[in-house]
Amino acid sequence: MSNAMRVVVVDDERLAREELCYQLEQIDGIQIVAQASNGIEALGAVEQHEPDLVFLDIQMPGLGGFEVARRLLEHQDEAPALVFVTAFDQHAIEAFEVNAVDYLLKPVEPARLEQAVDRARRRIEAGRPSAAVGVQLNDQLEQIVKMMAGRQVRRDQVAIKVGERFMLVQAEEIIFASLADESITIVTGQVAGTSNYRTLDDLQARLDPEVFWRVHRSHLVNINKIKEIVPWFSRNLILRMKDAKSTEIPVSRAQTKRLREYLKL
Repeated sequence: MSNAMRVVVVDDERLAREELCYQLEQIDGIQIVAQASNGIEALGAVEQHEPDLVFLDIQMPGLGGFEVARRLLEHQDEAPALVFVTAFDQHAIEAFEVNAVDYLLKPVEPARLEQAVDRARRRIEAGRPSAAVGVQLNDQLEQIVKMMAGRQVRRDQVAIKVGERFMLVQAEEIIFASLADESITIVTGQVAGTSNYRTLDDLQARLDPEVFWRVHRSHLVNINKIKEIVPWFSRNLILRMKDAKSTEIPVSRAQTKRLREYLKL
């Protein structure tokens, strides 16, 4: 594997990360040297392993993919090739059609993945980007962020599978969505069923981020549908939701801080 392209895969969703790694392993000349579940781990993995190519999920709690890219590009001489992975609608990311960055849409198609790897390999063989190109990339990232903020596609309705039927519910009616056993369950005040979205990232990208918060890696909640907030050990919180079962949902430490600040607890 001495001539293999060294790759780091970054995604906060374990299943999405493992699926991408599996697909990459089917491509000749690829060596996955590290995986990372957040932006901080990604920066550490790049520093430690000095990869040729990094697959970066855009939407991650804390340090997102764009911010990771910016920090990597501050060190122009060592910056690896970048491929962003996103659940955003294809029409919202036309700005990625530039020579120095690439993107993949979730769910990732094997043929498109091979194309991205081939593009990255050609860029690497042509040499690392110069400092001037790095500055240009930073400017392009800024433009992409602004454009996506204004053009992200939201779903007014979401399909839920209940038995053998698919029911359409208004996004605002969703109380919470949870991931368990590789399946996403969506709960409203009237129905509960499963979603065809493969990850919570994919679902969250189609909903209003001001309303739907990823309070835990396995739970996405509508903050307007919280019935009660219960203090828990180590200053963490439990949310009781407004569904018929008053479902209790744990809040991660990072999101506990955000929730306390938002609600002035």
